[in-house]
Amino acid sequence: MDLGIKGRKAIVCASSKGLGRGCAIKLAEAGVDLVLNARSEGPLNETAEYIRDTFGVNVNTVACDITTEEGRNKVLAAVDAPDILVNNAGGPPPGIWSDWGQAEWEAAVQSNMLTPILLATAVLPGMISRKWGRIVNITSGSVKSPIPHLGLSNGARAGLTGFVAGTSRQVAKDGVIMNNLLPGQHDTDRINALMTNKSKAEGISLDDARTKTQAGLPTGRFGDPLDFGATCAFMCSEHAKFMVGQNILLDGGAFNSTL
Repeated sequence: MDLGIKGRKAIVCASSKGLGRGCAIKLAEAGVDLVLNARSEGPLNETAEYIRDTFGVNVNTVACDITTEEGRNKVLAAVDAPDILVNNAGGPPPGIWSDWGQAEWEAAVQSNMLTPILLATAVLPGMISRKWGRIVNITSGSVKSPIPHLGLSNGARAGLTGFVAGTSRQVAKDGVIMNNLLPGQHDTDRINALMTNKSKAEGISLDDARTKTQAGLPTGRFGDPLDFGATCAFMCSEHAKFMVGQNILLDGGAFNSTL
């Protein structure tokens, strides 16, 4: 399918690895020029080089912490008139309610709520004036089905979901489409960290922790970041112009619900 976005310009946050990398690859496959961001310069440059060599699109990189004002300003300065924004940031650490004080909550809200909101509000005026834009926020399946040991993520991402619910409906008439993409358990560094914690907590090997967790999924396996990226690319396409303020769950059927 031709996504109709060849030549568009996108910012993809936290895109050197995992889900962000999958999104960047699939946008590049559709002919989109990219600004990629991550904290670590080495993996970021490796991903950028692979995408340039494979798809022939323009790729700029900005190694910075996107959760800081300085980092956001650097990323926004790297592209003139972005058409697409893919918000993404690593999730906060697991734990239980008694582990988290004000500092932990402020860090989670800054990373998983305020940063995507501030990036969106920075690019929205230009998108509105040009009558075209796509914003996809990578959140979590936890906004539909809370995960007890990921309470920081549950709370912060729910706040972002509320912002998108209202704002997306205000800007849709101007051709700007905002939605959320909710991953379940995909085979990324994040899932490896969670499986390491699980293996320690249950006194089992890492392989056993992965096998046990995957057995509980309807698909019997973790998700593929490239499949996730393909869904993201579609949500950034011309064909998604009637998809407004939605929370697209991509979790292999883990959330058991009729609706």
